Amino acid sequence: MSHFHEEKSLIDQVATAINGEYTAIDCYAKLINMATTEKEKERIHEIRNDEIRHFNTFCAIYTLLTNQQPQPHITGKCPDRYLEGLQFAFEDEQHTVDFYLDIAEEAKDPFISERFRSAAADEQNHAVWFLSFIQKHMR
Repeated sequence: MSHFHEEKSLIDQVATAINGEYTAIDCYAKLINMATTEKEKERIHEIRNDEIRHFNTFCAIYTLLTNQQPQPHITGKCPDRYLEGLQFAFEDEQHTVDFYLDIAEEAKDPFISERFRSAAADEQNHAVWFLSFIQKHMR
């Protein structure tokens, strides 16, 4: 693969990551409002703050690669019911772990690779929290 195609692929992947984070930030605000306990509200708020940090980092990477600001958009509909929203978030976080690890593996720049590897670890942690909330609400 040529350097141009590698960089274009990376730019496309970073843009996809930005849209995913943007969508998660929006959805998690909704989940915070639907959460049934203060503990869950606080934890989802912390998770949302991580997503905002990832979003800002990925936007900076995108700008570094393209010299342009990204134009993020929502890519998925957050369910209107809490349990379904938790399941949506869990599945999205799990999918995102693999996606970010793939980017980290393919990125030639060590800074970009490390940022995505770190974000993947956060996403895995988020998935565990969402799974614990799902289990609690399924009882």
